Amino acid sequence: MSNNQVTHLTSENNNNHKKRSYCFSMSSLVRFEGHQYLRQRLVLATLSGKPVRIDKIRSDDANPGLTEYEASFLKLLEKVTNGSVIEINYTGTSIVYKPGGIQGGRIEHDCGTDRSIAYYLEPMIALAPFSKHPFVLTLQGITTDAVDISMDSVRTVLLPQLKRFGIEENVELKITKRGAPPLGGGEVVFTCNCVRQLKPMQFTDQGRIKRIRGIAYCTRVSPQTANRLVESARSVLNRYIPDIYIYTDVYKGAESGKSPGFALSLVAESTKGALLSAEKAAEAGQAPEDVGVMAAKLLLSEIQKGGCVDTVSQWLNLLLMVLSPEDVGKLRMGPLSPFTIQYLRDLKAFFGVSFKIELDAETTLMTCVGIGYVNHNKKTT
Repeated sequence: MSNNQVTHLTSENNNNHKKRSYCFSMSSLVRFEGHQYLRQRLVLATLSGKPVRIDKIRSDDANPGLTEYEASFLKLLEKVTNGSVIEINYTGTSIVYKPGGIQGGRIEHDCGTDRSIAYYLEPMIALAPFSKHPFVLTLQGITTDAVDISMDSVRTVLLPQLKRFGIEENVELKITKRGAPPLGGGEVVFTCNCVRQLKPMQFTDQGRIKRIRGIAYCTRVSPQTANRLVESARSVLNRYIPDIYIYTDVYKGAESGKSPGFALSLVAESTKGALLSAEKAAEAGQAPEDVGVMAAKLLLSEIQKGGCVDTVSQWLNLLLMVLSPEDVGKLRMGPLSPFTIQYLRDLKAFFGVSFKIELDAETTLMTCVGIGYVNHNKKTT
């Protein structure tokens, strides 16, 4: 198959799949190899409008090519965009993605049980503000697992970050049903209005931690499990700060999903509004006391790193800083994670933006000039 001309599967508004032939300008095609960072590269391609080609996707594995959850994510991306073209080769080890416009609207998607809902929702949070229609996205699957960020952390930490960039109207995540692994059965509804342009952001003073809040949830186990999670976490955290309140969230009946499970999500808030989070979901054989203590220690570790945003929020803040108006944006964060380091490289590949990185004793100051991204679907008011 030639690189210049490939046969694609295209989706239109009527969702009819037709085979067409497209020619790409090879100068604008961004190329990558490997299956890591697949989601972020597809999202950056959608926002930048640049086609992307990803080769050697698990080409040396016993089961080569895209996994079920990656193929499911591509289907979701096809639903939220209009006119996107996705071409996958016969073995699934190579894909070409030509992005269309971000459509939004009312969408439902079953995420399956291979990965949690957060795997699908995180990229949608980055796309939703720049869509043509307000997002009303219903996702079914696992709400909390030991791999991805939980829905509680998305709701209490990730979504509030959007307010600093001027994305405030109707940004909400409702957890209508909980779903623990392995069978899931959870459901969430994410809503977000679109904006025309972001606001520039400078957030360099992290302040001091003033309070800790949290949510201990359990499904299809004894309601006392949630209380045991709270007590064990408080036994660690009360040595450092008195203002601690952890809600217990016990689900019963149809809202409790299909599998038993419990988890603890903690958020530390500073005097300047910085949010730092940590969480731990129970794995097989773990007692509630162990989960509570581990979550508390993970939160203390996150606080020790410093910065105005926590590790799981680094990528979203950096992306929105790049898309901000043509003004200087500054953000102080803790040590950069390996994911964030690669994300910075990908941001430069798609948008041509480099960050100035200043290291001090404990934290990292990130500075960049935004590209002035404008959502032309949104009319000026």
